[in-house]
Amino acid sequence: MVTPTGWRREGNLPAELTSFVGRTRLLANLKRHLAESRLVTVTGIGGVGKSRTVLRLAHQVRAHYPDGVWFADLARLQDAGMVKHTISSALGIADQSSRAESESLSEWVGERDMLLIIDTCEHLVQGCAELVHELLEAAPNLKVLATSRQSLHLPYEHVVPVPPLQVPGDDPAESLFTNESMQLFAVRAGASVPDFQLDEDNIEAVAELCRRLDGIPLAIELAAVRLRALSVEQILGLLTDRFSLLAGASRTALPRHQTLRAAIGWSHELCEPAERLLWARLSVFAGDFELDAARFVCSDGRLPSEDITDLVTGLVEKSILLIRSNHAGVRYKLIDTLAEYGEEWLEKLGQAEQLRRRHLDYYLSLAQRGEDAWSGPRQIYWFVRMRQEHDNVRVALEYALKTPGKEPLALVLLSSLWFMWVCCGFAREGRLYLERALETNPNPSKERCKALWVLSYVRNSQGDSVGGQAAAETCSTEAIQVGDSRAVILASKMQGTAAMLQGDMPKASALLGVAIEFNTDNKELNPGLLPAIVELSIVLTAQGEFYEAESLLQDCLQVCKERGELWVSSHAQWALAGARLASNRPQESLHNVREGLRIKLHFHDTLGTLLALESSARIFVALDRLPLAAHLLGALQQNWKSAGLPQLGAPFLSADHNACVRECSRRMGELAYKNAFEEGARLDLDEASAMALGELTALEEG
Repeated sequence: MVTPTGWRREGNLPAELTSFVGRTRLLANLKRHLAESRLVTVTGIGGVGKSRTVLRLAHQVRAHYPDGVWFADLARLQDAGMVKHTISSALGIADQSSRAESESLSEWVGERDMLLIIDTCEHLVQGCAELVHELLEAAPNLKVLATSRQSLHLPYEHVVPVPPLQVPGDDPAESLFTNESMQLFAVRAGASVPDFQLDEDNIEAVAELCRRLDGIPLAIELAAVRLRALSVEQILGLLTDRFSLLAGASRTALPRHQTLRAAIGWSHELCEPAERLLWARLSVFAGDFELDAARFVCSDGRLPSEDITDLVTGLVEKSILLIRSNHAGVRYKLIDTLAEYGEEWLEKLGQAEQLRRRHLDYYLSLAQRGEDAWSGPRQIYWFVRMRQEHDNVRVALEYALKTPGKEPLALVLLSSLWFMWVCCGFAREGRLYLERALETNPNPSKERCKALWVLSYVRNSQGDSVGGQAAAETCSTEAIQVGDSRAVILASKMQGTAAMLQGDMPKASALLGVAIEFNTDNKELNPGLLPAIVELSIVLTAQGEFYEAESLLQDCLQVCKERGELWVSSHAQWALAGARLASNRPQESLHNVREGLRIKLHFHDTLGTLLALESSARIFVALDRLPLAAHLLGALQQNWKSAGLPQLGAPFLSADHNACVRECSRRMGELAYKNAFEEGARLDLDEASAMALGELTALEEG
């Protein structure tokens, strides 16, 4: 189950998928430098094991960081302007407000005693250096561990090069059986061929192989995989031939760069021709991908779709592709260094443009399928799927925005993904891309109108009602020009949302009413009809029309139940809790708010969760469960800091919050309230939700 926020006190450190061999001295050295310095950058060539070493170190030292070890991978990030956002996302920061990214990131890190790992910085060195400097100045207890092929060039940076593994002969007194390179080969060979072991018959050949490969871990691992089909002696012979072919091929490259390229190239040559072609084509994916994506993007007359599955299997067996299985299914990933090699081949083949277009086509189709299915019974599937596809969506967007003639497709992709930006925890990123795409596509069109109301939706969800109103008004004007009646209706809905957030209830009531009236025959429940109904009920509650509000919400919940819609139903339950609390029925209200919270546990709905906790605190005051209310108020103050504008900046929500604080403090007494509040401030969002649900009761009586 996906929790409503990415924050976990222990961090987000990836699991170690393979055993770690050697590097004892290097790890001890890194621990010492990390204890003494706030910034340690681990450098070295591709394939030397920088990321793997840092991951091993992080697992060893994680207990020393009370607020967790956090891992941000920049390997496939193309846009330097997205560095801050990518790191914010990795940290689980749920700030979807419109304030500056660096401001929310620095505030979130604040006094936390934590370790941030930034992996693969070399292509974004300037942006990474600026951000690291900013964070270390703002956060006194933060330490940063970076990996890069070059240093960040900061004055207080401690650079630790990762050398290749020791090879036989480096230490004349060392036994071949205990040498690091030999041990790595033996472990990986044993994983490929279970009965393999180093012995007197193969020890010299393996030693020569490790020497030939310069102790580069990736090269050794690629060689070990070949034992499925070849003997050690045959592998050594093939590799020797490969080196002789490459002799003098690149006089400018460092010898160890040549070694790695030789090992990868040799592994490439040992693939079947169709596997090589697929390897090159798969390099267009960022992060991981599903098999259906590979079938669509990479197939043609030379690689029929029906052959892709077997070819992918072959690349997995050769350790070119990693396979990742979880409850959501199986996904595949090209190791970063191998992806770079594949990209070079794709350019040489002259197929890069064609494959990038097919990649964009696939994610356009996926986005539109997700949009069409969002309001139905597979909503959680689409929530999980689009969060998994985040990196690939970015790559597709960047391609569309930077390629002449493809800019309108960026509008189509972005606007089809309104549910991803608003409902999957990416509002800030969606806004950045939408604003950029609208600047790139300045002429009125139906595609631009849709992007404008989606931008309004995103801005409103951030609490930026002024920006939301402006985008909706522009949408309405341009929609009339191009004859887009649906955009006019949705623009009215978004203007109604903005008016509600600004506290102009009569205007909100009129605009939302229009949106509902003209949407009744529309089969699309989101984002126009059902959210408008929920928001109109909130307006009615604020105006004292509790019966009408409750009636609307009951109808909305019935439609949600019939269609399998969960996202809006969680908001409807929250709104119903508000109506029932306002009509002095706190016990019924508690039931509704808990129903809403339980649904939100399936989504990354941080803002919705915080609003539900606001209502929970008010309900517990009404039920005279004051310590519990005070704990939640403390948790709310702390967690709003990482989520953006408290109470979305809505006057009626802020007034309810302030009244709740005053009443709880008055009835408990100032000291008791302060103690309970401070204890609650230590709760993360998951713990606060569990407390509101009655699943964490130890603190309730303070």
